[in-house]
Amino acid sequence: MESRPKLTQAPAQASRWPDHLAAIDMGSNSFRLEIGLAPQGRYRRIDYLKETVRLGAGLDAEGNLDEAATERGLACLARFAQRLAGYAPAQVRAVATQTLREARNRDAFLARAQTVLGRPIEVISGREEARLIFAGVARLQPSDARRLVVDIGGRSTEMIVGAGRSPKRVESFQVGSVSLSMKCFADGRLTEDAFRRAQIAAGAEFEEALGPFGRRHWREALGSSGTVGAVSQLLVASGITDGSVTPEGLRWCIAQCLRAGHIDRLALPGLRDDRRAVIAGGLAILYTLATHFGIEVLHPARGALRQGVIFDLAARRDAARDPEHAHDMRDQTVLDLQRRFMVDTEHAVRVATLADALYASVQPRVGDGQSTEQRRELRRELQWAARLHEMGMMVSHHDHHRHSAYLLAHADAAGFSQSQQRRLGDLVLAQRGSLRKSEAALGAEAFAWQVLCLRLAIIKCHARSEVSPSVLKLTRHGAEAQLRFGRGWVESHPRTMYLLGEEVAAWERCGSLRLHLG
Repeated sequence: MESRPKLTQAPAQASRWPDHLAAIDMGSNSFRLEIGLAPQGRYRRIDYLKETVRLGAGLDAEGNLDEAATERGLACLARFAQRLAGYAPAQVRAVATQTLREARNRDAFLARAQTVLGRPIEVISGREEARLIFAGVARLQPSDARRLVVDIGGRSTEMIVGAGRSPKRVESFQVGSVSLSMKCFADGRLTEDAFRRAQIAAGAEFEEALGPFGRRHWREALGSSGTVGAVSQLLVASGITDGSVTPEGLRWCIAQCLRAGHIDRLALPGLRDDRRAVIAGGLAILYTLATHFGIEVLHPARGALRQGVIFDLAARRDAARDPEHAHDMRDQTVLDLQRRFMVDTEHAVRVATLADALYASVQPRVGDGQSTEQRRELRRELQWAARLHEMGMMVSHHDHHRHSAYLLAHADAAGFSQSQQRRLGDLVLAQRGSLRKSEAALGAEAFAWQVLCLRLAIIKCHARSEVSPSVLKLTRHGAEAQLRFGRGWVESHPRTMYLLGEEVAAWERCGSLRLHLG
């Protein structure tokens, strides 16, 4: 099993600013921290910090982050951590994008980064990044018109078509301003041949999107975040447009690059030094998008990924406070996955209900290193895993737990980070059979108790009939678990007792816990 970085979090504490929410966007070119208020759908920025880190430029030929880029990232996160002193864990969400999706040594980086930041960092998928980008744009720049939103990052480009607050199609493409500049303009020379090669490379990435993101699917186009903002600023400063990005404006920008001949000689009004090294790649991507997708005018958008993260965080907070009326995207995603993989939902609910009841009796109390929010999230992860533990049966009944684990870890799951999907996948993998396959993960105490409760619930519900959560009583004493039964239950359930005996043996052979019956 792939080892997981330890989630080192700030100690549970009362927040000095309980209504504030903060998002950290660890992009391939820049790291951003935004703090804001999001009451009743409105938004007000409290603070915004941005640092050019160039994390994506630190990927070597083997796909590993080099130490120089790592140190730049850690130094930035240390400064962000100082700004976030006094904020409770539930108020902050840190997400990482394409560079850490690619990095082979990302777990080693995350272990160091989470220690420095004092909070967990979630690696999100490209499609989840696109969904959050659209959420930020849709809330800060609302419109019912069908629109195309484009976000050109350092190592990926996200494209979304949607209307109102609903994205209809989201996709992420592995080409960005940093990666394309390194590939086609590595020597700093700005030539017609280099721009031609860059546009061909970008066009190859976007070719599959010509149908679903073509001009007939949208009425207006918006560009989010760094590259579009940088080009917009230089067009305004040079008096070419009012900030709108047009094919004519892009051709003018490329002509100025060719006239300069080299990045070091490129001097344009409004072009910041931190953008100089990656502007050629960004221009090539923008011009490719404009010509291939019929974008006559691309307007800079007010929203971006970081605001989308804050709005998502606000939705989770509201759902925790008022679950009957508020909405957490992840709950809907679980329902969608159940339908897609034809899960027996009645059985899934039985297992989830019993697993939750067992876990509630053994979960550490507040003050034992877990905040209320952390405790709630661990219980919800167990319930989600229980509701999806049989999704792999759609592939094969044989070893369905392995299929379920793979699907959970790799499916497009709106609202979930890749990191959280991996945790759910690990839980589902450990639902049955030997525990040796999960030995590394079982070293984490909270995970071990989640696994025990899931396995016990599945055993109790193996007959796929109604069960009473009150029949089994689970207690804990350190790393010892005691499972007790109602009077007369043992004699009337010999098959379940046999399976429970096998479970005791499994934990004796391999596991951080010990299970006792009676």
